[in-house]
Amino acid sequence: MSNKPGILWFTGLSGSGKSALAGSVQRYLQENCGARAYILDGDVLRTGLNSDLGFSDADRAENIRRAAEAARLLADAGLLVLVTFISPFRAGRQMAREKAVPFPFAEVHVACPLEVCEQRDPKGLYRRARAGEIPQFTGLTSPYEPPEAPELRINTAELTLEESTARVVSFLLAQGWLEMQ
Repeated sequence: MSNKPGILWFTGLSGSGKSALAGSVQRYLQENCGARAYILDGDVLRTGLNSDLGFSDADRAENIRRAAEAARLLADAGLLVLVTFISPFRAGRQMAREKAVPFPFAEVHVACPLEVCEQRDPKGLYRRARAGEIPQFTGLTSPYEPPEAPELRINTAELTLEESTARVVSFLLAQGWLEMQ
């Protein structure tokens, strides 16, 4: 198998499992399909390319714009790009979709209840936000607009990582993003 270039945009609250799912999908695609997949992670971009941005609405919009531009460049290089950003606003995700043209784009809503995300809290961010240390924290003091019609919705509170990965891979196969050789 091989892959067509395209962009899978994983969106969801902090702690929902976006990065874990994208990592599992990438490993599966590389090991079992010979696909060329790359993860463009929001946390990683915020330590480099987007390190000059804060968390105001304008900075969040610019964060997504830069990520969308980078994702398109990687797709142009023939990669299947797995983008993992909270990307809290529908308008930002729509802009990313428009920037992806002519490559296929699919929004993957990594749905997970806020309570579960807070219980997981792998980076201690919810605890810090509730203590007032992090202003404008998505899901608590800043809004998250869930996708209204994502191409794929994965509830990581109900599915295992393996089941979630299988759903994403099945979607890619059904959409023709993976090709039999």
